[in-house]
Amino acid sequence: MLTVDYARLGVRPGDRVLDLGSGAGRHACEAIRLGADVIAYDLDTAAMKDTATLMEAVVATAAEGHGWAVAGDALHLPFGDATFDRVIASEVLEHIPADTAALSELARVVRPGGTVAVTVPRWFPELANWALSDEYHTVPGGHIRIYRASVLTARLQAAGLPVSGRGYAHGLHSPYWWLRCLVGVGDDRHPLVRAYHRVLCWDIERKPVVSQVTRALDAALTPVIGKSLILYAGRP
Repeated sequence: MLTVDYARLGVRPGDRVLDLGSGAGRHACEAIRLGADVIAYDLDTAAMKDTATLMEAVVATAAEGHGWAVAGDALHLPFGDATFDRVIASEVLEHIPADTAALSELARVVRPGGTVAVTVPRWFPELANWALSDEYHTVPGGHIRIYRASVLTARLQAAGLPVSGRGYAHGLHSPYWWLRCLVGVGDDRHPLVRAYHRVLCWDIERKPVVSQVTRALDAALTPVIGKSLILYAGRP
């Protein structure tokens, strides 16, 4: 399940790609499949071990892409200036207290003419989550801020990354998280939560017939309540 549109980001075979805050590596693996040389980078050392294993499996079947998993801090990237052609930072800035410092590092490592995709929870769906549940945003490592698009645009601009485009994703996911907040964020065994989760899995797995319905619903809901905001930017 991808949040970033790779065509808009401009990923091509041979590109050097950084997936900042990669987590399980969903964006990193897709970039490998497209023929890029990818570094998945995340603070969670244990998660990076699992991501490395997954990336190795993807590399084994890819025509020309390569991938490496590296653990580290987003505020001190261990890469030289202008190292990457493309940088992805998906659903990570809302976790970082010094988000402007992270953006400065992101801008430093992308080459002139390179492109960046930054995704964060969209303002209205996220505001509803915070209103419905204190637990949602007070857990250790949770979300510490809600972004308006205008604020994130200004911070990217201040870091030297003018925004060139905007998108939204995951219209079906906002109601799912509203439901989680209503019944208890930690209660993933609730019958309604489990039923909705199955719907999301059908959508991700593209089950015949069922996925046609879920894809149509997601397309209709995304412009209105899509859970993620995506900003596309570039370094001049």
